[in-house]
Order: sequence, then C-alpha cells, then structure tokens
Amino acid sequence: MPTISQRGLKMPASPIRKLVPFAEAAKKKGVKVYHLNIGQPDIKTPEVAIETIRNYDGKVIEYSHSAGNESYRKALAATYTRQGIEVDENQILITTGGSEAIMFAMFSCMNPGDEIIIPEPFYTNYNAFAQTAGVVVKPITSSIKDGFALPPISEFEKSITPNTKAIMVCNPNNPTGYLYSVEELKQLRELVLKHDLYLIADEVYREFCYGGNEHFSVMKLEGLEQHAIMVDSVSKRYSECGVRIGALVTRNKEILQAALKYAQARLSPPSLGQVVGEASLKTPASYFTEVYDEYIARRDFVIDELNKIPGVFAPKPKGAFYAIISLPVDDSDTFCQWLLEEFSYEKQTVMLAPASGFYATPGLGKHEARIAYVLKIEDLRNAVKCLEEALKVYPGRI
Repeated sequence: MPTISQRGLKMPASPIRKLVPFAEAAKKKGVKVYHLNIGQPDIKTPEVAIETIRNYDGKVIEYSHSAGNESYRKALAATYTRQGIEVDENQILITTGGSEAIMFAMFSCMNPGDEIIIPEPFYTNYNAFAQTAGVVVKPITSSIKDGFALPPISEFEKSITPNTKAIMVCNPNNPTGYLYSVEELKQLRELVLKHDLYLIADEVYREFCYGGNEHFSVMKLEGLEQHAIMVDSVSKRYSECGVRIGALVTRNKEILQAALKYAQARLSPPSLGQVVGEASLKTPASYFTEVYDEYIARRDFVIDELNKIPGVFAPKPKGAFYAIISLPVDDSDTFCQWLLEEFSYEKQTVMLAPASGFYATPGLGKHEARIAYVLKIEDLRNAVKCLEEALKVYPGRI
C-alpha cells in the first residue's frame, strides 16, 4: 500500500474542529451542545446580500478575472479609501476567503525554510498555511496576565535571524480579542524597516472594536508602502462565512504580480461570492450599529459571568468576538473532550476550543481555552452555567 506524504502527515489538524465527532455523538444522545468553539456568528447576513442571491439573474456562472471582478475591486478600493486606506483596484487581489490571501502572501514573499514571526496564541490555521508554504513559524509569546498585549519589541529582536522574512499580526486578534494600539504598530513598523521585513496584517475583524478603541490599519503606517500586506474578508464583517471571499491588499507591485500567478493557477475566486461581496458594500450603517451593540452586550455578559466562576479568569477583549480564558483544569484538551463525552447538565453541554492548538510553543495553553461569543445571550447564559457545573465535578480540576 502506498504511504502518505510527509507533508500530509505534518499538516496540523484543526483544534477548533477536531472535537466535532464528540459533539456529534453527544447530540445523537440527545444532549444540546452550545458551540463556543468556532467563530460562526448567528448574526443575520445583511438583507442586501440575501436579496442579491434571490434575484441573481445570470444565465451562466462564469469564471471571473483571476484577480477578481474589476467592478468589485473598484468598489472595494473606494470603500477602503473612505476608511483612510488609499489604494486602487490594481492593488487588490480577490481571494477565496482570507485564508487564501494569507497563503498567497506567504507563497509570494517567502521561500521554503524562511521564517515568519507571529505573536502567540494565534489563529491555528496560520500553522497550516505556513506548513503548506514550507515556512517556519517563530512564535513570540504574549500573556493572559496583560490581556495578550504585544510582547516587547526586544523579544522580536531576539528571534530575528538571517532567515526571517516577515512578521504577522491579527488585529483585532483571533483568538485573544486583543486590539493592537497605534503605538504598538509603530514599534513594529520601526522593526520591519530596520530589518527589511514584510508586515502581514490579518484585519478581518476591524469593525469589531470596543470600549472607544479604534482600529488602525497597517496600510496607514507611513514608510511601509513596500512592506505592508493587508488581509481582509467578508466572512465576519457581514456574517458571510460561507461566501468564501477575501482580499489581499498591498501597494507592492512585485507581491501582487507573484500572487496573481497563484491566482491564475486556481483560475478565479468564487464568482457568486464576489457578487454577494460587492452587494454587501451597500450594507446600511444601521446594520453595523445593531451588530456592534449586540456584540458589546454579549462580550460584557459572558466575560462578567465567566469571571464569577471560581478559578476562571477571562480578560475583557478589546475587539473581535473571541477570548482566551484560564481554567482550573489539568489539561484543557482532556477537559474539552470530557465536556462532550462524559458530561451534561440538564441534557446540555458546552463546546470549547482547547487553547493548546493556538500556540506554536509546545506545552503552552494547557490550562486555557478559546471561546467565541457568537451566540445570543440566552444561549451564552446556558453555556456558562454548563461550564460552571462541569468544573464542580471534573475529576481533573486543579
């Protein structure tokens, strides 16, 4: 029998989805599972997008341009410009979700064996993308004690080697909910210029900033015209995860030329997805106000309630809709599986994402888990109650 590739063997499994079989088994036993493990909002997609799908009258669903429909890129560029990010349609490449934009960025900027520095914990699929590109992730550890703020620049300096090619941040951050300040980003700018690196910023959650804090794009940092790459997506902004439309945005022509070759190899991004994405740019401001208010309410409720549970610590996120929380358990991987396999409270349980999968450094995240507060408050209340009751009886509590 032929053997599987080493590349396939080394490809990391998703810690967000690896517990799905246990959740499915729990549901078959009649247990209701509250999914706090994945960033799938229950927020309604904008009506303008839904109406566009209903009224689509194309006779043939064709390939688009490999870079994406020009009309969409022009409309997107105009939207960015209104937000203070001055780009044109030729500086935007439409991708199959933000995931493909990240992979295209890695493929275009780095050779196999090159290194990319990423503050951890980070979105687990960054590891998968790096593995696909043959890129080595060098993690810089942030701490729950200060809400996962950017680690000192001196720690970045220590990790830079002749093979270092890029630094990557997610802002606001998945999985921590931390929002990097202008001052922190300016520190990264100086480091990037000093060592002639790329700065890749995953900014797909930029509308979700709380407590008077505002998002600042790396595309606004002066002097990084040839260094900055922004990744974007419609998935969370418009609650359109299944549309699978993202964007790679940069003023560096060589990156765009290289990325376009990969885009041509996969032919085109989803044609219908682009139609929906372009229509979504007309979403009224009232939609975002309503969504913002809802997430603020969810965040405040779930963080306050979690911190009432003995032994649990949950820093308050400044952005996105995630939080890494500390749990009084021996091993969060074991605990999260136990919640689904062996525990239920009034025929209910909760599904969390073990935090170990969001760290690249072995052994970290053992007592932490990520939650996504993407459910309505009533469901969050029941989920927190399940967690509280589970911690009372979990045999591996510490």
